[in-house]
Amino acid sequence: MASTVLVVTTLEDVTADWVITALNAREVPVVRVDPADIGPALTFGFHIGEDRPAWSGRLRTASREVELGEVAAVYCRRPTPYTARYQHLPQQQREFAAAEARHGLGGVLNHLHGALYVNHPAAITRADFKPAQLQRFAELGLTIPPTLVTNDTEAARKFAANHDRVIYKTFRGLPRDENGHTGAIWAQRVDPESFDDTLNVTAHLFQAEIPKTGDVRVTVVGRRVFAQQIAAPDGALDWRRGDWNELIHAPITVPAQVEAALHSYLASFGLVFGCFDFALTGDGDDPGHWTAIECNPNGQWGWLPDAADITEAFADILNTEGGGRP
Repeated sequence: MASTVLVVTTLEDVTADWVITALNAREVPVVRVDPADIGPALTFGFHIGEDRPAWSGRLRTASREVELGEVAAVYCRRPTPYTARYQHLPQQQREFAAAEARHGLGGVLNHLHGALYVNHPAAITRADFKPAQLQRFAELGLTIPPTLVTNDTEAARKFAANHDRVIYKTFRGLPRDENGHTGAIWAQRVDPESFDDTLNVTAHLFQAEIPKTGDVRVTVVGRRVFAQQIAAPDGALDWRRGDWNELIHAPITVPAQVEAALHSYLASFGLVFGCFDFALTGDGDDPGHWTAIECNPNGQWGWLPDAADITEAFADILNTEGGGRP
């Protein structure tokens, strides 16, 4: 019976380290692989045919080897982009080699017969668009902030005129610069007087500012729900912009109606796990106090106070032989 967990991520992924340690403690076979290592340190030979309708063959890393049929679950974390493997090549060759690796190796690893994916890369991609997230929240009856997606200056001004305060948020984080460094643009209040024709250049996300009493991060793993209320000492609009070691955490109970909506949300996108952000407008007892902001389908959780319990929840899910499959 298949029992191996394939962990797809970078070597430096500390969050994955915790889950692997928990699986090792349960004596669950684990193989860790970063597909961008393709080359002498990562080789494979996969087969399929009329007499063998599922992919089979062996995947070999520098320290591990696994037969595809032995893989019961795949933990997809944060693998290195394939393009990083081929940075030394001219552009055309680089793009060709990366595409071949993604469609060949990735095409097989993303379609292992009978394996549980946490989460499947296609599901992560599908659920990674904020407009889709907000629409699904609203369809499930959750409160969401009034939102405008636009590149039209007049539309932005009209939206701002209808709300006391308006904030701007990016759809994605900043890409790496030429030195490989990443950055972030935090949620911030905007002055409608600053709106001009530069808005035409790309899409912008504006929301009415929620008069919140606090923020909540809800981590859902399978049927288990972990919720922490978060406060920044300086009362920052976006708690992520400061020193995370100074954040104040407190466990909070998610109302049953909201929790049910979160499970429905994940199921609708084919997800097993997600990190949800909410703004509170009251003490949190009333579902109407919970305004859904977004869901990261591959979010970080290792910094949370209940990270140890979340780790065990991941181990429960991935250890399918132990009854972890949702």
